[in-house]
Amino acid sequence: MVIGGGTGTSVILSALKNQPSIALTAIVVVSDNGGSTKRLRDEFGFLPVGDLRQCLAALANDDETVSVRELLLYRFSKGTGLSGHSLGNLILTALEDLEASPGKAIETAAKIFRITGKVLPVTEEIVQLQISYQNGTKLTGEENLDDPNLGGQKISDISLVPQANLYQPARQALLEADQIILGPGDLYGSLLPNLVVSGIEAVFQATKAKFTYVINLMTHYSQTHNMTASDHVKEVIKYCGRVPDKIVINSGEISPKILSLYESQHEFPVQDDLAELQRTYPQIEIVRAELASKITIPETAGDALTRSLLRHDGEKLAEVILT
Repeated sequence: MVIGGGTGTSVILSALKNQPSIALTAIVVVSDNGGSTKRLRDEFGFLPVGDLRQCLAALANDDETVSVRELLLYRFSKGTGLSGHSLGNLILTALEDLEASPGKAIETAAKIFRITGKVLPVTEEIVQLQISYQNGTKLTGEENLDDPNLGGQKISDISLVPQANLYQPARQALLEADQIILGPGDLYGSLLPNLVVSGIEAVFQATKAKFTYVINLMTHYSQTHNMTASDHVKEVIKYCGRVPDKIVINSGEISPKILSLYESQHEFPVQDDLAELQRTYPQIEIVRAELASKITIPETAGDALTRSLLRHDGEKLAEVILT
């Protein structure tokens, strides 16, 4: 069981899907309102599909992985009204219009693309992310998390408006899971919005699953500026009401060239101060490993959003999680 959204979740899903004897399920955030997703949800009023699309692409059957991934991730770079849109987003929006519910639409897409595993929205309800800052500012819309003008502002709380209920199949999947993996992904954009859905905290208390949290490689200037590894973990505990059984953090070096690019955006490797946290929670297993991918992620034509340049190495991350 993987909880998250976006590219971080797709990396770990791609690596885990071929592991023997694993029944893989992804629970995916639905508060995105940026880029192609924003345009589609504003026009059609459906559940945002961008993160769901990436997870479906990651779980595509290996026999068709290349063609299915190319189809779902293809982004138009020209065309009146189409430029910037992902073809996968358009397909999922059409399925939401055709099917009786968003969950059914994702289920149908999974059958069409013959994915390995399941993809479930954390809720079927249409929501926006509400962000409260320590200076008293309160903003609505996940897109605000990427506003550089808000860089350095400390987030005090997030919530969903309106408040939404946990999707019943997602609840059942969580209760049946042997392991729950949170991350990697943007803390306030991709991970914590899953944990503020009504009912999920009770499920975290009830489940017997091992709970693993994968900490991001880098801070995010407009989300987690100056936050250490233990700061990240404390936010996870705050929202799900449970201490992770296992925390995974990168201990490997990152290319000076990549570091320089991030530093120009006021973003830095997440500082490992977990030894202090472990004194408070001695039961936590902390795993440090070289997890940063050596491949720089290229920009995609037609993509209006700024994407991270660095990713976890999926195979190394999967190995650490499964040991």
